[in-house]
Amino acid sequence: MLEIAVKLVGVVAAFLILPLLVGQTEHKLMAHMQGRLGPMHAGRFHGWAQLIADGVKFAQKEDLVPDGADKPVFKLAPAVALLPYLLVLLFIPLGPGDLVGSSLEMGLFVVLALVGVGVLAVLMAGWASANRYTLIGALRGAAQLMAYELPLVLAAASVAVAAGTLSLPEIVETWEPWWLLWQAPAAFVFFTAGVAEIRRPPFDAPVADSELVFGYLTEYAGLRFALLLLAEYAGIVVISALTSVLFLGGWKGPGPDSLGWLWTLVKTGALSMVVIWLRVAWPRLRVDQIQALCWKGLVPLALAQLVVTTVVALALR
Repeated sequence: MLEIAVKLVGVVAAFLILPLLVGQTEHKLMAHMQGRLGPMHAGRFHGWAQLIADGVKFAQKEDLVPDGADKPVFKLAPAVALLPYLLVLLFIPLGPGDLVGSSLEMGLFVVLALVGVGVLAVLMAGWASANRYTLIGALRGAAQLMAYELPLVLAAASVAVAAGTLSLPEIVETWEPWWLLWQAPAAFVFFTAGVAEIRRPPFDAPVADSELVFGYLTEYAGLRFALLLLAEYAGIVVISALTSVLFLGGWKGPGPDSLGWLWTLVKTGALSMVVIWLRVAWPRLRVDQIQALCWKGLVPLALAQLVVTTVVALALR
């Protein structure tokens, strides 16, 4: 029981700390890339207190609920957006041995199912807000999320076939450096689809501020909006961690296995930086371009990779 309690505390601590670190990093990287000095002034050293300032700002804002809103659904949406990512972290192997919250044999299946819950939060927030702009954003988000779940699952299936297991710790144990070439197309598909699943630029059409005010988030304020924003950063951590585990060897790296947790964090952090860079470097895709990329690009590529992986795996066995 003590071991389980320690693991749960560790997962919750990681869930509370890592997304906030990603948010702070995004402030700083975007400030440098775009020449914006504002985020550098909250705190004496390099604006270290910017995240604290944002938290105080959100806490002071009035918690408003539209008159025509479906109040229970409106209030529940932030929790539905945030909770699945907390549960996903239970299955991420931080290192070898017992450095994982839960090592289910069907871990990959459970993780993909949890990631797919995000579409419910988007629909709940958009529909319950009683605002046409939020509803349009929610419908965009639902169409996008349901489309990109297919290449996401196909790319993950390619790794599962190669490893011969659905357990995330066993996938890391099976991983070899030459997978970087063999599974490179699947890695590209998985990471791209993952960025689309968490609605990050350039796949942020559901919250297109130039068209929809702020999409399905328009009517949220204060701490409820902060929770939805935290869910976005938690999604960055989760997608980066899953990409690391499935395609980059997770905790494997130079040095002793006891430092495996460090390699997992380094790989996850590096991929999170890529997600932030995409926000600055790439313009927003139109809705039709998002769908075309999925159905004409990622899905065929993921299917081809799955076929090749299956043939090679059968030949080797």
